[in-house]
Amino acid sequence: MAAKKQSKRYRSALTVADLSKDYPLKDAVAILAKFPKAKFDETVELSFRLGVDATAGDQMVRGTTPLPNGSGKKVRVLVFTDNPKAALDAGADHAGLQDIMAKINEGWLDFDVAIATTDAMKVVRSIARVLGPKGLMPNPKSGTVTDDIVAGIKAVKAGRVEFKMDKAANIGVGVGKRSFTAEQILENAAAVLDAVGKAKPASFKGTYIRTVALSSSQSPAVQIASSEYSKF
Repeated sequence: MAAKKQSKRYRSALTVADLSKDYPLKDAVAILAKFPKAKFDETVELSFRLGVDATAGDQMVRGTTPLPNGSGKKVRVLVFTDNPKAALDAGADHAGLQDIMAKINEGWLDFDVAIATTDAMKVVRSIARVLGPKGLMPNPKSGTVTDDIVAGIKAVKAGRVEFKMDKAANIGVGVGKRSFTAEQILENAAAVLDAVGKAKPASFKGTYIRTVALSSSQSPAVQIASSEYSKF
């Protein structure tokens, strides 16, 4: 029954606009707002298909950006540190080092973002094989290896999002929730579009961003006009 309801909602969304066309970002957000909503607060995502060579080490695309209006998601933060009390006092959900690493090696992964101090990273690297494939490994480029733990936790909790290209040169970034206003989603999406655009590898020549689409968890995608990202 649930599958039939979802299918009906999806078909209904297709009648809102001509989804074979591309739209300016502002119009795409307005179209998305008219789609039928699910019974839960769907995540809104901006999806990119890039023109880079995903197998070339010098063409990896990754980075972070703050969302002006937050992500709408409760982020569970783990801090690898020798001073867990300070991290917990600063708002971390979990903190520690050897004890936490032992739990992770046993299969525990109840957190969304991991932050590490520079000293802690010396030993955290030993569990990279566990954290790396899950996208949870702290990394200086994403701002998750820092000695300013207070600022690091605050940034993540406030809605800083990380993006990283997959093996097919695609990127998906959450830009809010369906409960957000159109203006909030537009501002967040514009920030992500700009951040991904500026993350273009210096060595790359050619069409960097091939396509961009906006969608929610159970909606069709609205294609974004190339005029919004052709400058990159």
